[in-house]
Amino acid sequence: MATEQSIDWAKTPAAVWRRHRQGLRAIRRLDPVGWEDLTGIGRQQEALARNTERFLAGEPSNNALLWGARGTGKSSLIKALLNRYRDQGLRMIEVDKDDLVNLPEIVDDIAGLSWRFVIFCDDLSFEVGESGYKALKSVLEGSLELPPENVRVYATSNRRHLMPEFMDDNVKSEMRGGELHPAEAIEEQVSLADRFGLQLSFYGFPQDVYLQAIDALFPQVIDREALHREAIRFATSRGARNGRTAQQFFRQFGGGSEAFGG
Repeated sequence: MATEQSIDWAKTPAAVWRRHRQGLRAIRRLDPVGWEDLTGIGRQQEALARNTERFLAGEPSNNALLWGARGTGKSSLIKALLNRYRDQGLRMIEVDKDDLVNLPEIVDDIAGLSWRFVIFCDDLSFEVGESGYKALKSVLEGSLELPPENVRVYATSNRRHLMPEFMDDNVKSEMRGGELHPAEAIEEQVSLADRFGLQLSFYGFPQDVYLQAIDALFPQVIDREALHREAIRFATSRGARNGRTAQQFFRQFGGGSEAFGG
């Protein structure tokens, strides 16, 4: 297996685990999304920045789970975080859900380094019968060996508990001595998510926040009424008002903003 010596972390802010080569590959072209480019998620930005700054300073900090509706800025926030803190020693390794079995080995290779590493797991969730979450659990809280102080896991997911929830699981829960005892399946679901000490929720935008995002992408447009009317129509056709929809609208109309008086 390729080890950390394959990556010059002084020059490389991020890498991705590649299954076919069983090693890390430096990311050549980082997404340039900036911290100030994000709109409508100020609360989440503040909380994640505070946690990351504590991590970089060697103070107590948490693993983080960003969960909620699709297209609401979860992944963009992680990317912007790296761009904001890379010069302060933050490094990031992206690991796909299907490669989590390799996570203990990846962490072993970076545990003794001076850099501060965030393991980034995007769109994380598990289906019934999958076992990759067991390796993730050991990295989040350790086993006999404590997890390294220079590694944290930041994950995004559409599911709050990362695992599917079934009505039958609730039926199997029971009351004993006046206390609710969840079914084993629910305990398993919650136990994984509970290992993320910082949990941030993301929701679709209210219309005014969505239009704020549109305005930020079209600063030169004069006819705001026409711009907003078209942006609302665009979002309605997709059934979602969020940052992703605003970006897609910009990609479709950004080069022709003169249509709105720009």
